[in-house]
Amino acid sequence: MAELSATDAGPEEPEGGWLNRTVAGAGLTSALGDFSYETTTVILPGFLAVLGVPAAALGAIEGIADAVASFTKVVAGYIGDRLGHRKALVVTGYLLTPVGQALIAIALGWPLILVGRITSWFGKGMRGPLRDAIVVQSITPETRGRAFGFHRMMDTLGAVAGPLLGVLLLGWAQGFEWTDESAPFRFVFWLTLIPGVLGALAFLVLVQDRGSLPNPRLSVRSALRGLPPRFRRYLGAVGIFGAGDFSHSLLILAATTLLTPSMGVVQAAQVAGLLYVLRNLVQVATSFPIGVLADRVGALPVLVAGYLMGVLGAALMALAFLGEVDRVLLLAGIFVVAGLYVAVQEALEPTVTANLVSEETRATSFGLLGAVNGAGKLVSSAGVGAIWTLVSPAAGFAAAAGLMAAGTLSLLRVGRTGPTPE
Repeated sequence: MAELSATDAGPEEPEGGWLNRTVAGAGLTSALGDFSYETTTVILPGFLAVLGVPAAALGAIEGIADAVASFTKVVAGYIGDRLGHRKALVVTGYLLTPVGQALIAIALGWPLILVGRITSWFGKGMRGPLRDAIVVQSITPETRGRAFGFHRMMDTLGAVAGPLLGVLLLGWAQGFEWTDESAPFRFVFWLTLIPGVLGALAFLVLVQDRGSLPNPRLSVRSALRGLPPRFRRYLGAVGIFGAGDFSHSLLILAATTLLTPSMGVVQAAQVAGLLYVLRNLVQVATSFPIGVLADRVGALPVLVAGYLMGVLGAALMALAFLGEVDRVLLLAGIFVVAGLYVAVQEALEPTVTANLVSEETRATSFGLLGAVNGAGKLVSSAGVGAIWTLVSPAAGFAAAAGLMAAGTLSLLRVGRTGPTPE
């Protein structure tokens, strides 16, 4: 498989190597940000179950929110490339996450939950490509894999600590007298605002944006037309895979559903939350080694292997429903597989993108990558949720596995088209 080559020489070797103040600061900020909204992610399925919201609504909420975030990335990336300044937009994006969490905390049904999730994910979309562009500019092309691997490791540390604390707080809150079953969940939602605000402050204080030359003549059309053909084919493969790459909130809901008959809904929700923590621990442990491996052997072949793990995870969950699996250890194996493939995907999709495009349109390209992933999340999460409700959970996850397999094959074909022209 041909390896990708950078289209630009990149910045000079930064002082202090690849783990500089910007990379470390962005990692800390992402850890705090994930601590905030992943706590909501892990208990949201149980909250919806208490409110009587069906699985199809959860899939639609997560899919729409992901789509909003991803299409926002295109606009934010384009604005960053045009203006050359990105830090203020990133800080604003991080502040929108706690705003969305507060809306969920006061929600009585799915409409306000949808608004809160969209608000948080709009902020996520605003900050993502601009933050990645700032990180790329602070490192050399030869260290992109490990830098993004480190960043995703820090990002996931928050995703481990947040849900774990959320599950513990939810269990502790059950001992109090509340007016209704949803009150313990709301209590945890309010606490998530604290790390969300701290994340925005950390980025403001620690991260240095070297900026780039303003490009006021850059139009959306010229930015899109200037993208390399191979990058477009790469986006196509990512999009096909993404059409089956459902939100992992549905994995939590799946585990909750399978365990409820033997445990009851509250205990099942807690165990499912711990399984999600396990998924995140696997991602923490593997993200940086995966980045180092990609720097040595090439990002694309490692990404293909990660996609294959995604296919395996979806197929195993379909089999779990067919066999009515209620053993925690078997479900844990599925969450481990999910953690491995997400570690590869999140670390190396941006790495491959950075290797394929030039600096002038890099933020826009990161935004396009996010938009393609978001469109896939909308299709996959809503689709799996709908098939789950109308046919069966097993059918939903089987359909997801098929689409992810098709995307993996497309990515293999991208790898055989030869090196990217300089």
